[in-house]
Amino acid sequence: MSALITIAEAVVTRLNAGDYSQEFTAERKYVPKYDLKDVKTLQVAVVPRSQAIARASRTEDYFDCAAHVGVMKKVDPDDLDEVDALCLLVQEILDELRGKPITDPIQAAWLSIANEPAWDPEHMDQLRQFTSVITVNYRLRR
Repeated sequence: MSALITIAEAVVTRLNAGDYSQEFTAERKYVPKYDLKDVKTLQVAVVPRSQAIARASRTEDYFDCAAHVGVMKKVDPDDLDEVDALCLLVQEILDELRGKPITDPIQAAWLSIANEPAWDPEHMDQLRQFTSVITVNYRLRR
């Protein structure tokens, strides 16, 4: 399996082992496309995003791999409590991934994490769907 896919799978495993304010089961996807009826329940998708390779030494390279974590759920945009609860869940996911290396099945150092967009205002307005994207980056050497 490629380093990028291995990283994405490790992110899924870590997310599914965590303790959160809302229940979900993260799944790895290539295209996180859902019908609106599917997002009536909370969906968390992990998508392999990118990899960059740079020379580490004469015999090894750095592989910087990124994965997206998408959090999606149909909401009433005017229900502040519901949207606030989803924002809290996104923060909990950020906290679960932040600063923690991957140790199984490969060794990868945590590099960074970002939450852009914190939520997608167009999805909220047009689809009445909360959509938040987290990007987490890891580095492995081989």
